[in-house]
Amino acid sequence: MSGLNATELAIRLGVSKPRISQYLASGKLDGCYVGEGRSRRFDAAKVVAALGRRLDLGQMTGNGLATRKAMKEIAEDDARTTGSNRAGEILPPNDPDRLELATIQIKEEDARRRRRENAREEGLWVLAEEVQRHSARAMSHEVGQFDTVLRDGSRAVADAFGIDARQVRKVLVDHWRAHRARRAEQLANQATGAPMSDTEKSESD
Repeated sequence: MSGLNATELAIRLGVSKPRISQYLASGKLDGCYVGEGRSRRFDAAKVVAALGRRLDLGQMTGNGLATRKAMKEIAEDDARTTGSNRAGEILPPNDPDRLELATIQIKEEDARRRRRENAREEGLWVLAEEVQRHSARAMSHEVGQFDTVLRDGSRAVADAFGIDARQVRKVLVDHWRAHRARRAEQLANQATGAPMSDTEKSESD
């Protein structure tokens, strides 16, 4: 959770970029970054430690269940990035720094959820269930229309050649069903091997 530029840090903290500049000007972030100007990189953990102690714990917790979940994930992330040599330095559950990190993560998850909802409302994407339902309805309609064509075609062939319409229809229906079975298998194989789109990948993250 280190090496963030000013824009990334602002997103993490849920504040504006000018607010980060204010923190810098007031000296609140001294010792929390390396470099200057565009090359300045912030250590998120140090930033939270510097700012968290000034925050009201009542404002940091938010929804209890979501906070506990985020705190657990942050602890696991800390364990992966710092290694076993820092196992003894994991923050206690009620530490202000950990609560601030949990709050940041909750805000990020809420922002992602809102983006998905807005995209759906604007028609940029729809639920897979909706696509499947509309596709099935359209396919059922087309199959019904083709069955009517087979029935009428069988009668026309029978009248033209003086043969039994039921036998003609049976031959046509058998061929049609065999074709549908082959196509269903082909489409199923294609769907199984289809890669995820960029949008699907971003929404699944």
